Amino acid sequence: MLGRLSALALMVAVAGAFVAGCGNDRPRTDAELGLDDQQAAGRALFDHYCSACHNAYSSGDKKGPSLRKLFGKEFLPSGLPANERFVRQTIAGGRGMMPEFGDALTPDQMNALLAYLHTL
Repeated sequence: MLGRLSALALMVAVAGAFVAGCGNDRPRTDAELGLDDQQAAGRALFDHYCSACHNAYSSGDKKGPSLRKLFGKEFLPSGLPANERFVRQTIAGGRGMMPEFGDALTPDQMNALLAYLHTL
């Protein structure tokens, strides 16, 4: 009987750890991230246009560099200053392997995307 209880307790503990771990892997909501309406719109644009090549919240690179703490860095991977002017320019005109998105984004969408990138 004691063996069964120990085995059952172990299974419950493992299942509990698994379920707890799964909750940490789910994407956080806009509200959990504290995003305002413009930043949330930018996040949706990021998910649509950027997330295939760039990580937002992790430091791992995909095809392109991680954008985590983008505006906290001194320089972009291109060597240009990591400021809004050059990030906007890079998104609009592309650079290296990054395609240009200037024709795909309206000025309001570009502003929303930049507002979101400032939150990373």
